[in-house]
Amino acid sequence: MHALTDGPRRAERRTDKRPLVGVLAANTISIAGSSLTLIGVPWFVLQTTGSAGRAGVVAFCATLPVIVAALVGGPVIDRIGRRRVSVASDLISGLSVGAIPLLHHAGVLEFWMLCALMAVGGLVHTPGLTARAVLLPNLAEHAGTTITRAAGLYDAVSRGARMIGAAVAGLLIAAFGAETVLLLDAATFGASALLVTALLRGVPAAEPQRTTGKVSFGAYRAELAEGWAFMTRTRLLLGVTVMVMMTNGLDQGWSSVLLPVHGREALGGATAIGLMISLFGGFALLGALLYGMWGERFPRRAVFTAAFLLSGATRYVVAALTDTTLPLAVTMALAGLGAGMLNPILTTVMYEQVPEALRSRVSGVATAGCELTMPMGGLAAGLLVDGYGVTTALLLFGGTYLLTTLAPMVFPAWRGLDDGPAGGPAGGPEISRTEPTLPGSAREASSPRPSAR
Repeated sequence: MHALTDGPRRAERRTDKRPLVGVLAANTISIAGSSLTLIGVPWFVLQTTGSAGRAGVVAFCATLPVIVAALVGGPVIDRIGRRRVSVASDLISGLSVGAIPLLHHAGVLEFWMLCALMAVGGLVHTPGLTARAVLLPNLAEHAGTTITRAAGLYDAVSRGARMIGAAVAGLLIAAFGAETVLLLDAATFGASALLVTALLRGVPAAEPQRTTGKVSFGAYRAELAEGWAFMTRTRLLLGVTVMVMMTNGLDQGWSSVLLPVHGREALGGATAIGLMISLFGGFALLGALLYGMWGERFPRRAVFTAAFLLSGATRYVVAALTDTTLPLAVTMALAGLGAGMLNPILTTVMYEQVPEALRSRVSGVATAGCELTMPMGGLAAGLLVDGYGVTTALLLFGGTYLLTTLAPMVFPAWRGLDDGPAGGPAGGPEISRTEPTLPGSAREASSPRPSAR
């Protein structure tokens, strides 16, 4: 009798969709808010300083701490608890973003303060993203769905939120100014924190994980080194990390400097920038949904290569060669369609390769690697625009992007994209261990997380 009543309870727990829905909703609100900042902060800097170089410096300050946080955050996330880290990350990020317009309104905002506030936001934001992302296999199991479908849905709602947020940002900036957009983003962080607090309470994988031995610097360093060692020994994962590292840096230059400057000089302002990002996000959503429905029927490597070629260099080249909205709008739509297929592929591969117990620490190492060039991407774009003009900067970035995205066609290690789980299903036997959480775009493109908030 006990077995009859306990079995259904276990089945009910395994098919509880609320935690997965909670994370999806939190990400939707949070990423929609981040899209506001994606447009609002560069526009705010360009309006108040008139310098593309200073916009690049702000982007550098915002992304450099991300690398540090990603590199050292994995073991901390497990010890503190993924739910707590996610909530704390959102609350601190909201305060740092909201302080910018408040200080500006009070007439005391200095450029160094803006850089410092963006640095604080960058430092705490990535651990929150990582904490939610590494929960996905557990939440998929609770919801009674596959990792591939959950990863596709996770990426789809993220891109849908980015699309809506970008469109709203462009309209709000045109109507009310960049300061209003930043205040709204601060509010979205608070809403995300509330959802995670309420709907992930009681989920074992979201709570602090038990570890053997006491907390010490030596143990922490060993945990971090374990994730690093696994990634460097796995040629496919190392290749993914290096490629996404390059594309994330280029995408950071695009989103933080090149597109805002091109939009201001040639496309008519913030509304056009919002339209471009919305088209990218909307078609990326479509690409993610299409891959979620039919993608498993096709070889991953072929789809991945074609999608990256479509979503990468074309944006830069078309922007460099035209000063009207329509050609770039069409290009952004096609690029988004390709980009939407990238994260589901990479996320699935990563979850197949990594044991559950090490996802946080290995994800942190991989995320740090993927985001290593992002600070330099925004800074380099700003300096190139100031020194040589936006057209030259766009062509240089586009050419580098094209060379980078040829890697899956050249290096044999990428054939592993079409292999199944290594060493058993995710969370299975302890092979040495890893998992990149592809950050953003791949930051926008996010990245892959190759994704951004």
